[in-house]
Amino acid sequence: MQNLGTTKLEIAPLALGGNVFGWTADEATSFAVLDAFVDRGYNLIDTADVYSRWFPGHVGGESETILGKWFAQGGGRREKVVLATKVGIEMGEGKKGLSARYIRAAVEDSLRRLQTEYIDLYQSHTDDPLTPLEETLQVYDELVNSGKVRYIGASNYKGSRLRQALETSRHEDLVAYKTLQPNYNLHTRAEYETDLAPVVAEYKLAVLPYFALGSGFLTGKYRTKEDAAGAKREALVGKYFDERGDRILAALAAVSAESGEAQAAIALAWLLSRPNIAAPIASATSVQQLEALFRGVEMKLSAEQVKVLDEASAY
Repeated sequence: MQNLGTTKLEIAPLALGGNVFGWTADEATSFAVLDAFVDRGYNLIDTADVYSRWFPGHVGGESETILGKWFAQGGGRREKVVLATKVGIEMGEGKKGLSARYIRAAVEDSLRRLQTEYIDLYQSHTDDPLTPLEETLQVYDELVNSGKVRYIGASNYKGSRLRQALETSRHEDLVAYKTLQPNYNLHTRAEYETDLAPVVAEYKLAVLPYFALGSGFLTGKYRTKEDAAGAKREALVGKYFDERGDRILAALAAVSAESGEAQAAIALAWLLSRPNIAAPIASATSVQQLEALFRGVEMKLSAEQVKVLDEASAY
């Protein structure tokens, strides 16, 4: 277990992504995956109010609703979990952003769906340039003081805006972001490493990378762009197939052959070798898929293996 930044919120170094709950994983499958994840001693579960509004017929809140039903089964499930959710992406007409009015309403909706009285980590899903940072941070401060939220985090921020938000918290004596959730993996490196990593290091934030496995690309599930044709994540996976992507897959395959470990485990282990990475976020649609994720935490890459992966993914 480790702390999220300077907080006392202890987490294991792997987060279970809740984007698949109610989408590519039905309720029964989601429950099985959640039970298996927690039974192995892991505790951070990340979701968002908007999951899975992108799917035809869904309105958002599907993932939180399944989590709420899982908590309601009892057995200490809620107490074993560090629950992270997010707010800010559009949930319907007039339902988006980080205004005080909207956050006050959205957090109540999330609490109701999640069937809980508090959220451990409430995250701004994306920056809202139309709302003053002071307004957003003041309402978060209000929620933390009320006990409805324990800590706050940011996602999809640019480095300059993240720094501005952190300085606003310091100057105004308001609750501050403790975590950052960026798009960061073995293929998607440049933006995080050049723009965000310096801010993370300076303010000692804990990083929870999403798309840790590149929507399945880094697992080796898809060897070519054609392999991904027709897959539910085709639009997400397709962008990784380029010359550099081919080099990365070849390097992962080589390390996999040498170590006997699955490519998914290797991709996660690489992330965990980077500075300030607290817990990569990865999804699973079966209990079997979890095993490779667990191995990513348990295994340790050699310096030579890290070098091979670094060079293949250089930008």
